[in-house]
Amino acid sequence: MASRDRAGQDAMIAGAPAAGADRPQRSGSAVMLLALAGVLVGAAIALSLVASEKAQPLIMGLLALLAVVGVFALFAGAVGIVEFAGKTSRNDLTKSVADSAAEGLLVVEADGRVAYANGAYLRFAGARSADAALTAERLFTGSADVSEAIYRLAQAARESKSASEEIRLSPPLGALEGVAWYRVRVRPVDRPTGRRATLWTIADVTRERERQENVFQELQHAIDYLDHAPAGFLSVDAAGDVIYMNATLAGWLDYDLAQFGSGGLKLSDLVPGDGGALLTGVMGGAGEVRTEIHDLDLRRRGGQSLPVRLFHSVAYAYDGTPGPSRTLVLNRSAGEDVAEGQRAAEVRFARFFNNTPLAIATIDRHGRIARTNGPFAKLFGGAFKGHDAAEARTIQAVVADRDREQLTAAIASAAQGRGDIAPIDLSLAGEGTRSARFFVTAVEHEAEDGEAGIVYALDTTEQRALEAQFAQAQKMQAVGELAGGVAHDFNNVLQGIMGYADLLLVNHRPTDPSFQDIMQIKQNANRAAGLVRQLLAFSRRQTLRPQVMHFGEVLSDLGMLLKRLLGERVELDVRHGRDLWPVRADLTQFEQVIVNLAVNARDAMPEGGRLAIRTSNVHATEPVAAGEQVMPAADYVLIEIQDSGTGIPQEIIEKIFQPFFTTKEVGKGTGLGLSMVYGFVKQSGGYIFCDSEVGRGTTFRIYLPRHSGEEHAEEAPAAAAGAKGDAKAVAPAKPKPNADLTGNGTVLLVEDEEAVRAFGARALAQRGYTVLEAASGVEALQVFDEQGGAIDLVVSDVVMPEMDGPSLLRELRKRDGKAKVIFVSGYAEEAFNKNLPDGEDFSFLPKPFTLKQLIEAVKTALG
Repeated sequence: MASRDRAGQDAMIAGAPAAGADRPQRSGSAVMLLALAGVLVGAAIALSLVASEKAQPLIMGLLALLAVVGVFALFAGAVGIVEFAGKTSRNDLTKSVADSAAEGLLVVEADGRVAYANGAYLRFAGARSADAALTAERLFTGSADVSEAIYRLAQAARESKSASEEIRLSPPLGALEGVAWYRVRVRPVDRPTGRRATLWTIADVTRERERQENVFQELQHAIDYLDHAPAGFLSVDAAGDVIYMNATLAGWLDYDLAQFGSGGLKLSDLVPGDGGALLTGVMGGAGEVRTEIHDLDLRRRGGQSLPVRLFHSVAYAYDGTPGPSRTLVLNRSAGEDVAEGQRAAEVRFARFFNNTPLAIATIDRHGRIARTNGPFAKLFGGAFKGHDAAEARTIQAVVADRDREQLTAAIASAAQGRGDIAPIDLSLAGEGTRSARFFVTAVEHEAEDGEAGIVYALDTTEQRALEAQFAQAQKMQAVGELAGGVAHDFNNVLQGIMGYADLLLVNHRPTDPSFQDIMQIKQNANRAAGLVRQLLAFSRRQTLRPQVMHFGEVLSDLGMLLKRLLGERVELDVRHGRDLWPVRADLTQFEQVIVNLAVNARDAMPEGGRLAIRTSNVHATEPVAAGEQVMPAADYVLIEIQDSGTGIPQEIIEKIFQPFFTTKEVGKGTGLGLSMVYGFVKQSGGYIFCDSEVGRGTTFRIYLPRHSGEEHAEEAPAAAAGAKGDAKAVAPAKPKPNADLTGNGTVLLVEDEEAVRAFGARALAQRGYTVLEAASGVEALQVFDEQGGAIDLVVSDVVMPEMDGPSLLRELRKRDGKAKVIFVSGYAEEAFNKNLPDGEDFSFLPKPFTLKQLIEAVKTALG
C-alpha cells in the first residue's frame, strides 16, 4: 500500500492532476497522427508495386511527407502536446489508489502551497477541494504538546528530513468532544523537475492505542496478582544480578520495591555464605529447562536470617547459555508450616548442611551427583564448565584426569559398603594448581533414589602452597648454608693464592718474563673471589656497606650505564614515584642488582623490546599484590623492573633464585646472578617477587623497608661498623700516591690456615713490623701472656677451632689487654658481631684481601 501511495504521490507532484483536462485532446492528436502515418505508409507501398517511372516522384513525395510527420510526432511527444495512452492510464490508476487511501495524504510545495490532497485528508480537514484544505500546521492546534510535535515535524520538512509523531488531540478532527490519537509523518519527495515538495501522512490510530492500553491494563493486573501472591518470586541473571522480586518476597526481606526498583541488588546480598553458588552453579544442556530444590537461609535487609525453600528453574538457550532464573520462594519461618516439628528439623539440617566449611555431595554408585551444598558449588563450580551436562554431574569431573582413577576406586569401595576408606589428596580440574582432600563414606543402605555414598571435600590449595613454600625455604636455607661454608673455606684458599701472587709481584718487575704469568694467576684468583662473593650474597653472609640512599638518585646515575648495556634495540623507560622514602642498603650491591636484572631482561628480548623501571612508596595499610602471606605490614619502597621479553615458564620460575641454576647455554652464565640478587634483598631486610607470563614478559618487584632514621646520606666506609661497637674503617678506598706503608710495632697474627698466616707474617715483617704468630685462639693467649701484654695490634681470624675471634677478644680484655684488634673473615661482619661485648672497639677486613689492603689496614689501625 505504501509503495502504491508513494507512486501516486509522485505522480500528483509531477503535475498530472492539474493537466487532466488536456489529456483527451492530446490522446486524440496522437491517434490522428498515427492514422495519417498509416495512410501514407500504405500509399507508398501501393505505388511501389506499380512499375512505372511516373510513380517514382509520387513515392519520394510520400516518403518525405512521412518523415515530416515523424519529426513532428517526436517534437510533440517531447513537449507534451502528444501523450501515449499507456502512461495516462497508469497515472489515472495511481491517482485513484492515492485518492482512496485510508490515510490522509497532503503534498505541499516548497512555498507552502497545497499541491495535492486525497479524500481522507479532505475529510480530516473538513474541506471539499485541495484549494480549500488547511495545511497540517494549521489543522493541528491545541495544547502545548500538540504544537511542539507539529513544530518538530515542520522543522524536519524544512530540512528535507523524514519524521514521525503521535499526537493526542482533544477534541478530535471534525468532532466537538472526545479524544483521538493521530500518527503524523513527513518525508521529502523527489520530483523530475527538481523542485522540492513534502508529503504529509495522517492516520487515525485511536483504536490501536485503545488495544495497547487494554493489553497494558491486563499486564498490570497480572503483575498485581504476582506481587501479592502468597509465595515469593525471584529472578536472577547469569551474572548474579537480581532483575525481579515480587512484593511478597520484598516484604519478607524488608525491602522497599519503590526504592529497590529493578537493579542494584545482587544475589550475594540475599544469600549469605556459599549458598549463592548453588543457584548460579546450576548446570544444564542446550535447550534444557532445569529445576532444583534448595533449602537455605536468605538474609533480610537488617541482617536477620529467613529460612526458605527455593524451587529454582533455569532455561538454557540452544547455544548452552543460561537465561535468567525463575525461582519460587516458600517461607519456612516458624508458624508458616503446619508440620512445625518436621519443619524445624529440616531447617536446622539445611543450615548445618549449607553453612559447614566442608563441601558435601551425595552420589550414586557411578559417581553421579544427586545433591550438593553451597561450599561444594563454590569449590567445584568452575570444574563443571565446558562439559556435557551428563558428564558435569559426576564427581569425577571435578578432579584432574590423572587422579580420577583414585576417586573412582574410592567410590567403588563406598558402593560395596566399606567403612575404612582412607582420605585422598587430589588435584582439581581446570586451570591452576588447586587441590582438595576427599573423604568418601558409604551409605548403610542404598537409598531409593540411588544414593550410595557421601563425599566430603576440603580445599587444601592454600595448605599445599604453604607446604611448598616452606619446603622451598628450607631448601634455599640448606643451599645457603652449604654455599656459605664452601665460600668461607674457598676464601682461605684464595687468600693464599692472592697473597703469594702479590709477594711474587713485589719481587718481579713488569719486564720480567714471569710477571705476566703471575698477573694471570692474580686475575683468575680475583675472578674466583667474585664468584665467592656471589655465593656469600646468596647465603646472606656477604659484607655489606649500608648507607642511606634514594632510589631516584641511584637510578639516575645508572641511566647511562644501563642504556649502554641494553643497546639500541631495547627502550629504557624509568619513572619515579613522588616523594620517595629513603632506604638503607649497600649502594654498590644495589647497583649490581639493577644491572643483573637489566642484563637478564636484555637477554630475554633478542629482537628488542622495552624495559620499564618504576619506583613508588607502599604504605603499611596498602595490600601487597604478591607475597602478602609472608610480608609483614610495614612501609616499603618498591622498585619494579618489567620487560617485554619471552617470559619464564611456571615450572622454572620457582628455581630461578637457586644458585647455579641457569637456562643459558654453557659458558654464557654461572647461575649466580639472581641468587646474588635474592641474597642481597634478603640480607637488606626486603622481599623480592617475580611474575612472568610466557610470550608477554617478566616483572621483578623488590620491596626494601623504609629507613625511618635521619635522612642524610652516609659515606660508605671501607669497612662496616659493628652492630654493637664503633668499628673503624681499615681499608681505605684509594691511598695517596707513593704513600709510606712501612711501620713499626708488635703484631699478633692469629690464623688457623697456615698458608694465610705465613703470607700475612711475611708481608708485615717486610714492612718493618714485629710479627708473632698463633694458629688458634688458645695459642694466641699463650703468646700474649709470654709477651706480658706488650702487643700493639691483634689481627685475628673470626672462625677458628677451639676458640673463635670474638671469644679471644673477650679473654684479652679480661687480661687488661689494650691491644687494638682487626678481625678478618670470609663471612660478613654481622655474622659474628652479636657475640661481641657491647661498646667494643674493633676493625674488620673481609677475605680475600690483597697485600696492599692488609698493610693499609694495619697502618691505619696503629695510627
